Amino acid sequence: MVPKHNMTQPIQRIRQDVQSMHAYAIQDSVGMIKLDGMENPYRLPPELQEQLGQRLGKLPLNRYPDGRVNDLRRALAAHAHMPEGFELMLGNGSDELISLIALACDLPPSAANNFQAASILAPVPGFVMYGMSAQLQGLKFVGVPLTADFELDESAMLEAIAQHHPAVVYLAYPNNPTANLWDDAVIERIIRAQGEQGGLVVMDEAYQPFAARSYIDRIRQHDHVLLMRTLSKFGLAGVRIGYLMGPQALVAEIDKVRPPYNVSVLNCECALFALEHADVFAAQARDIRAQRAVLLQALQAMAGVHPYPSESNMILVRVPDAAKAFEGMRARKVLVKNVSKMNTLLANCLRLTVGTAEQNRAMLEALGEALRD
Repeated sequence: MVPKHNMTQPIQRIRQDVQSMHAYAIQDSVGMIKLDGMENPYRLPPELQEQLGQRLGKLPLNRYPDGRVNDLRRALAAHAHMPEGFELMLGNGSDELISLIALACDLPPSAANNFQAASILAPVPGFVMYGMSAQLQGLKFVGVPLTADFELDESAMLEAIAQHHPAVVYLAYPNNPTANLWDDAVIERIIRAQGEQGGLVVMDEAYQPFAARSYIDRIRQHDHVLLMRTLSKFGLAGVRIGYLMGPQALVAEIDKVRPPYNVSVLNCECALFALEHADVFAAQARDIRAQRAVLLQALQAMAGVHPYPSESNMILVRVPDAAKAFEGMRARKVLVKNVSKMNTLLANCLRLTVGTAEQNRAMLEALGEALRD
C-alpha cells in the first residue's frame, strides 16, 4: 500500500498555468456556410483533384520525408521572390514557426537579464498565438493596445520596446482580426527601435495574397527582421505549411530547434503541386479581392453596421449587439466569428470571412435578418 503522503493526483503534474488555459476552440460548422476561419472558399478543380490524388498515391509513405522538402523550400523561395543571401525554413503551419521562435529566443533568468524571463511584444488585438506561444514557453507577453481606429500606437510601442527590451516584436501585415495594413513609416521606426536594442522583428504576412503591399522588398534593409508566411490563405489551410524567411545566419539558428520531419511527405507534395498551379490560386485570390469590395460596399449600406477597411480575406464589422447578431446568423446556418470578447477595442465586433458571391449574399441576408430580430 502506497503511503498517503506519497499519493499525488496525475493532474497535479500538469502546469498550473496550463490548467488555467482554454484549449483553442474550433466551432462546429456541420451544415453551415462556414465563414469564420478566413479560409479560401474554393476547392481544386476536379481535373487537378484527380492529378493530385494520383501523385499522392505514388508517395513512399513507409519512409520518412527526404530531400523533397528542399525542393519545396526552393519553390517557395522563388514564389515569394526571396532576396539572395536569405534562407527559408518550413513549419507545420505558421503556428509551429511561432512556437519555434519562442523556443529559440527563450532565456533562463540570470544576472545578465536582471533575472527576468525574455519577452515577446505585439500589438493587441492581434493573432492569439503570439501570446499563447510565449506563455507556454515561459516568456512574458507584452500586448500594446492599438488606437481606437486599429492603428499602431507608435509612442506606446516605442515606450514598451524601451522598457521591456523584447526578444521578439511581432507585426502582422495585415493584422488579424482587424484586417488592416499599418502605416509603413511607423513600422520602420518600430523596426529600427527594436534593432537598436538587439531584438528581432517578425513580419507576419499570413494574408499576403489579399494585400496591396508586402514587406518582402524592404526586408533586406535589416539584419534583424524575419518574414513569415503561410499557404493556408493561399488556399491550402488543410495542408499546414508555413514558412519563415530571413538572413541565413539568423534562420539557421532558429532551424536548430525545429523537430525533424516536421513536414509530412503528403503536405510537402500537396504544396509543390499547388505552386506548380499557382495561376489557379492567383485567380482565386483575385476573385476574393473583388468579392471583398462588393461585400464592403453592401455592408456600408446596412443600417447599424460599421465595416472597417480590409486588406485581407476578412472584414471586421461593428454591430449594435455582436452576441445577438452572431446567434441570429448561426440560427440561419451562417457561421462567422464573434470576436467581441477578445479585447475591449473589439466590443460588439464580428469577423466575416470573404466567401464566394453566393456565400456572401447568404451572409448579408442572414446578418440583415439577425439585426432586425
